[in-house]
Amino acid sequence: MGERLITVDEVVHFTGLSIPTIYRHIRTGDFPKPIKLGRGSRWVESELMAWLEAKKAERDA
Repeated sequence: MGERLITVDEVVHFTGLSIPTIYRHIRTGDFPKPIKLGRGSRWVESELMAWLEAKKAERDA
C-alpha cells in the first residue's frame, strides 16, 4: 500500500477541527472516511491532504 495512516489526534492537529466535528463532516459526506482497524480508525494521509487542498482551492476561488 505505501500510504501513511494517521490517527484522529493527527487529523485534529492537521485540521484544527474537534473530533465531534470531524465525525459530523464524515456523516454528511464532506470529509474523508476513515479505515476501521480493530477498535480504532485511521485516515489515509494523502486523502486528508487532498481534502485540505480542496478547501484551500474553495477559499481562493
